[in-house]
Amino acid sequence: MTDEKKQQYTLKISQASRTQLVVILYEMTLDYLKEAEDAAGNRDEAAFHTGIKRARACIHELSHSLNHEYPVSGNLLQLYLFADRTLIQADARQDAALLKEPEDMVRKLKDAYETISEQDDSGAVMENTQAVYAGLTYGRGALNESLADQGSSRGFRV
Repeated sequence: MTDEKKQQYTLKISQASRTQLVVILYEMTLDYLKEAEDAAGNRDEAAFHTGIKRARACIHELSHSLNHEYPVSGNLLQLYLFADRTLIQADARQDAALLKEPEDMVRKLKDAYETISEQDDSGAVMENTQAVYAGLTYGRGALNESLADQGSSRGFRV
């Protein structure tokens, strides 16, 4: 993942609600699976392994963050375990074709959670974060982000 993409995810995470955090984890999983597929196409075994390892880490985070008070969490856990097993097989066999099923599953779950997150009116999980203002610069039409109040002690609270 590029530094620019990491910065984008950091910004999203700092301003996200609970359901938006789940969507972000799904997006990160899909990005890592894409990296693994690209690495397989380039015959780069180390990058293939790294992409799968990072996708599995996202899936583990999703499974560990389930609220087991709700019955649907059991179904989600089974889906996450299936995806994890399939990724282990893909890594062991160095087979990018095995990435398709977990990728499709994660994409469908991401779409479902995006719909749910539109209805989530709870605020951001992180409070007292740095304000970010974005706008077009006079240059080549690039988006320029400006951080406000950089010197204060923000004291992140979750």
